Amino acid sequence: MKITCMPSGALGVNTYLAVDEATKEGFIVDPGGHNPQLTQKVKDEDIDIRYIILTHGHADHICGVNDHLGDFPNAKVVAYEGEKAMLGDARMNQSAMFGTPQTVDADIWVKDGDELTVGNATLQFFHTPGHTPGGMCIYIASEHVLFSGDTLFCQSIGRTDFPGGSFKDLADAIHTKLFVLPDDTTVLPGHMGATTIGYEKGHNPFV
Repeated sequence: MKITCMPSGALGVNTYLAVDEATKEGFIVDPGGHNPQLTQKVKDEDIDIRYIILTHGHADHICGVNDHLGDFPNAKVVAYEGEKAMLGDARMNQSAMFGTPQTVDADIWVKDGDELTVGNATLQFFHTPGHTPGGMCIYIASEHVLFSGDTLFCQSIGRTDFPGGSFKDLADAIHTKLFVLPDDTTVLPGHMGATTIGYEKGHNPFV
């Protein structure tokens, strides 16, 4: 699977385009804003975007969803079931503060442990609350890759001072669901650069 980071939106969130090169099926993670370069790359490489997946409902991760649905009308939006309220309220998801109020309605509301298939890859969803109530990570075991959103960064974790945030919940989720993954698992966060589970276990001072 080929994964390309294409930052988008006002805060330059790490938006990921992932494609199974054998089948040309792909998905997008956290489009923080409309990214014409991403759209053009999908068209140039004839990629079939199956899903737009949201790790959580904050504005900097969702404000490109509706525009990209115009580019890829067959794509299904995927989010964790506990994020319905935030995605449906422009004040709660903070997009109103950015001057571009956005709400998003997912086509698929997943639960902890649910799976979806894209090409030859199986995507597994882990509920990792704490940054937001319905935050989640996406794990692809065959690729040794975790899309962590704002759950886990390089030597840091997501802020927990937002409404609904909980340091305890976030730390517990990282310990029980992420740090049990293989050490060589690549962590692709919503901000900052890539890291690994093994590195984080040895260097993360917050958990």
